[in-house]
Amino acid sequence: MDRLWTPWRYRYVTSAKDESASRRRCAFCRSLESSESDRESLIVFRGERTFVMLNRYPYTSGHALVIPYLHCATLGEARPAAVGEMAQLARRVERMLFDLYAPDGVNVGMNIGRAAGAGVAGHIHLHVLPRWAGDSSFLTVVGETRVLPEALDRTWRRVRDWFAAA
Repeated sequence: MDRLWTPWRYRYVTSAKDESASRRRCAFCRSLESSESDRESLIVFRGERTFVMLNRYPYTSGHALVIPYLHCATLGEARPAAVGEMAQLARRVERMLFDLYAPDGVNVGMNIGRAAGAGVAGHIHLHVLPRWAGDSSFLTVVGETRVLPEALDRTWRRVRDWFAAA
């Protein structure tokens, strides 16, 4: 049997057990209020009503999230201006992904509610991630394992630098 060691995922796997802490304050709000640097929080861009951060547990390198500052669980609860800015930032993230990663395509999507697959169910967020032909290998489908060719801190630097220059 082959094994892929992914010690950085341990925090994700074990965090599911501590739901009481995660219910006190969502991960996105904690990141915004944290005294940590944007680098530690993985925030790569701050807009007027929304911000972009990297997914801490990405499907692919470059997997970004567009998130409103206001904590809201549904699109209906979100302010229209924030929803508009989310769409505009999704366009910028798409451009960034094509510029930095040259993918064959891009997935853009939102899971609203835990039953729909939202990892942070109480705070809407839009996923924007690069895709390549054939990137759904047996590891992801059968082994439920992702292979990321780039370290997350390297991705943060590249994406943050792209936004700073754009």
